[in-house]
Amino acid sequence: MGRLLRPILVAALAAAALVTPVRAVTGSSSASYIVVLKDSVSKPASVARDHAYRYGVDVEFVYRAALKGYAGTVPTDQLARLEADSRVAFVSRDAPVSADAQVLPTGIDRIDADLSPTARIDGVDQRVDVDAAVIDTGVDQHPDLNVVGGVNCTPGPDDAFDDGLGHGTHVAGTIGALDNGFGVVGVAPGARIWSVRVLGSGGFGFRSWVICGIDWVTAHADVIEVANMSLSGGGSDDGNCGLTNDDAEHLAICNSVAAGVTYAVAAGNQATDAATRVPASYDEVITVSALADFDGKPGGLGSPTCRDDEDDTLANFSDFGADVDLIAPGVCILSTVPTSGQISSPSGYGTISGTSMATPHVTGAAGLYTATHPSATAAQVRRALIRLGSSNWNAVDDPDGIKEPLLQASSL
Repeated sequence: MGRLLRPILVAALAAAALVTPVRAVTGSSSASYIVVLKDSVSKPASVARDHAYRYGVDVEFVYRAALKGYAGTVPTDQLARLEADSRVAFVSRDAPVSADAQVLPTGIDRIDADLSPTARIDGVDQRVDVDAAVIDTGVDQHPDLNVVGGVNCTPGPDDAFDDGLGHGTHVAGTIGALDNGFGVVGVAPGARIWSVRVLGSGGFGFRSWVICGIDWVTAHADVIEVANMSLSGGGSDDGNCGLTNDDAEHLAICNSVAAGVTYAVAAGNQATDAATRVPASYDEVITVSALADFDGKPGGLGSPTCRDDEDDTLANFSDFGADVDLIAPGVCILSTVPTSGQISSPSGYGTISGTSMATPHVTGAAGLYTATHPSATAAQVRRALIRLGSSNWNAVDDPDGIKEPLLQASSL
């Protein structure tokens, strides 16, 4: 009566999606919620089954690792009773999220990843010893990627974690495309990529799907060191891991970070303050804005290629603000894509822009750091990357007046 979330090449995760998700429409008598249970609850699945019986909840996901709770469709007339249940910490409304890509790799050159002694980029396939989760639209088994397994948190078979859009495959290539003499090369070449599909083929999903992915990553924190979230939704940081404003996604990320996973996340593409976006506004993650760079070099001399912008400046679509920790190349980034589908190319390589494309540069750099500092905490990784960053870019058009460091990987 449900489906287990089973990774490939990793022991099965004991969490079940009890029914196919049912999304409420305007005027319906039910809606989708994320139910966070109190820490004293020892068996979230049992509580979920009891709530299904008592309150008529259609349970979609059960969470055990990043938080205790579940997601499902709740009848409107039962919501108050559910919230009053002594085992419930809080209930939050499910909400849509989307991939932060703009349009269809100078970036590797611009951050000097080719000079990293850990990356060893020289055309010889010597793989960086790190595991990276791509929480996205899925990742295809591309010949230039080392995809070792994953999970599907969207409706469908658990092991159908291939890319339904092309976005996640592009992200994965920037993180870890093989240094094998063809195609492109990533920041951490050959990194073991775990495809965590939380967005559908249109690049959209729900917070409950995202939390399912975070939960899976947290359950495998003994394997996965870094995670990339090139996606966002509306929201803000309450400074209390979501316990004040009932943000289950924030609580899940806090617990995942505490378990040892470093998260790099996209600032967003709304050209607004990242304080209004999640997970970008969360203090526990590394939030990344996008640099417009067309030639892989400082100085602002590059001519626009795939889109109009000014070389060596904050990308004209990028979110900004005090929550941004680093800036990285995010305009006209060449990386791996599927050979067919919405974002694709017959060659298997394509160019996309967005803070989604900036973020995996940081994820790859975090992977380089953790490969040589295996005991580093997420906070230590964040501090190290910020400390090593450069001020060698033109922040003249940055609305907040805060010049975040430009990611530099040469010494990692």
